[in-house]
Amino acid sequence: MSTVLPNIERLSARVIRILGLNPGPFTLQGTNTYIVGTGRRRILIDTGEGKAGYPSLVRQALREQDCKIQHVLVTHWHYDHIGGIRDVCGLQAGDSIPLFKFPRVSAADEEIGGKHLSYSFLSKDEEVFKTEGATLRALYTPGHTDDHMALFLEEENAVFSGDCVLGEGTAVFEDLFDYMKSLQRLADLNPTRIYPGHGPVVENAKKLLDDYIAHRNLREKQILDVMESGEPREYTAMDLVKVIYKDTPESLHLAAAGNVGHHLQKLQKENRICKQMALLLPIFKDRNELITYT
Repeated sequence: MSTVLPNIERLSARVIRILGLNPGPFTLQGTNTYIVGTGRRRILIDTGEGKAGYPSLVRQALREQDCKIQHVLVTHWHYDHIGGIRDVCGLQAGDSIPLFKFPRVSAADEEIGGKHLSYSFLSKDEEVFKTEGATLRALYTPGHTDDHMALFLEEENAVFSGDCVLGEGTAVFEDLFDYMKSLQRLADLNPTRIYPGHGPVVENAKKLLDDYIAHRNLREKQILDVMESGEPREYTAMDLVKVIYKDTPESLHLAAAGNVGHHLQKLQKENRICKQMALLLPIFKDRNELITYT
């Protein structure tokens, strides 16, 4: 059972979490949004998906802290993180709130949908955002999405992980090659705490990051073990699923095939499987086996 989280909760001297009021199987208790800082102007990380009660929660938290939003940092383009932007910006009429994020590969997908609202795209990695009581370093961490950003809170040796790491369960991703590099980048920071995009705060941060990496490495080893174990032959992602996920209900096999497909794409990018290596070559008879699952 998921941990019950209050709609508004102070997590540290400089971090307040506000839930996006959008619980679900993929959002867990809802999207976590965070007010960061200690002064009269603070940083908001993510905005939920635009649920009706969310602006009132933000207004309440700002009023209780006697502060305003200095600017908004968006971890990635998914709607459950950007859907509340218009409402948040409307809370400070006449006071423009800058919106920062990394750009997507396709700029055409970056419309917010509100008049006079547009992103200020980050042009470099590790850009620093400062407000009273908090210093945040923006880290480009693609994999979950092509524009994903994590934020390192220097005063706490903590990471706002977006959807790269969750407080419960494991995250999904678009590109496993990039995702593994991003996980390792966060692990190399040796953080003591993770403020995730969904789920409760993670106190044993480094262990969780190591566990995420180990889990994916184990799946990769299982795939290679199957492909190297017999005579040269063609493999589909579903062929591998039936061996590796043999104890998993068949109703989940299609999702598992998407997972295996991501691993195979990563191995191809690393030149560890290729057309010249017939034994290791995955040949997909049905491209639907590579559908990203969420």
